[in-house]
Amino acid sequence: MRPAVVIDPSGSHRLDDSVPVQGGDALVVATSGSTGDPKGVVLTHDAVQASARASSRALGVTESDRWLACLPLAHIGGLSVVTRSMVMDTPVTVLPHFDAAEVTRLSQTCTLVSLVTTALQRIDPALFRLILLGGSRPPDRRAHNVITTYGSTETGSGIVYDGRPLDGVDIRIADDGEILVRGPMLMRCYRDGTTSIDDDGWLHTDDAGTWLEDGRLHVIGRRGDVIVTGGQKVWPEAVERALADVTTSDDSCIIGLADDEWGERVVLVTTRRDLLLDDLRDLVRRALPVYCAPREIRVVDEIPRTALGKIRRRELRSILSSSK
Repeated sequence: MRPAVVIDPSGSHRLDDSVPVQGGDALVVATSGSTGDPKGVVLTHDAVQASARASSRALGVTESDRWLACLPLAHIGGLSVVTRSMVMDTPVTVLPHFDAAEVTRLSQTCTLVSLVTTALQRIDPALFRLILLGGSRPPDRRAHNVITTYGSTETGSGIVYDGRPLDGVDIRIADDGEILVRGPMLMRCYRDGTTSIDDDGWLHTDDAGTWLEDGRLHVIGRRGDVIVTGGQKVWPEAVERALADVTTSDDSCIIGLADDEWGERVVLVTTRRDLLLDDLRDLVRRALPVYCAPREIRVVDEIPRTALGKIRRRELRSILSSSK
């Protein structure tokens, strides 16, 4: 990240070997690191303003609204609540962390909030006018005022709400299934000067997606997370959705582990000890081809996650592979 100054409770500290930002740069925000080492994403003032205006228009934000920020501000999902409020001059209340009781109390004055699935499940959604939901896999059944979002640090926060791109956002599905994004809220570059934006302005997200019949975007998952077993592709999120009646995103997830016969095998990783493999396989086979059914259950004490609740599948695969 190469900052010039670090500010902590003891004061302000200047650092050697810093690298200056360019004129017009507003923020350098670290990616979540769910697929590898975090990268510093450079967002300009223009990008921050474009994101704030597009999202506020989509939500119909008025003078009577007030935001509640309760997600980590070190990540774009939490920080964008504050920057959106600053740009649009909308009042905001900031909590140091998510606390269900405090969020419930503050719903008396706040109308809008951004949450992840775990937090959503701990409050009454009816307390707020609208809830933006990001992070890990959303629940299949949601209140009408819960809006699912798709975006990343590189896109300056959410750019697709309930499958519909925000104003000014272009989405294209490449021939290989990758989601490509173009719009005024995209990053300028990464902190090291590299970029995942091509010469035509398209951000390569490394996410796979498709268009539904009603014109909404369906995000299949991270291309690096796909499991290739016996030559067949298995998307972890699809298997997790098939198991949603008996498992949750809090206690279980699907990954692929190396297998001498199949190349990779589908594995359910869980913190629970009451799950039976045959029951899970039967449940998956009702919705998906048989090769998607898990071949093994691994019980762990904890599933590694980012601060916003995203599963660190690569880290989990590394841990389980080394412990074999």
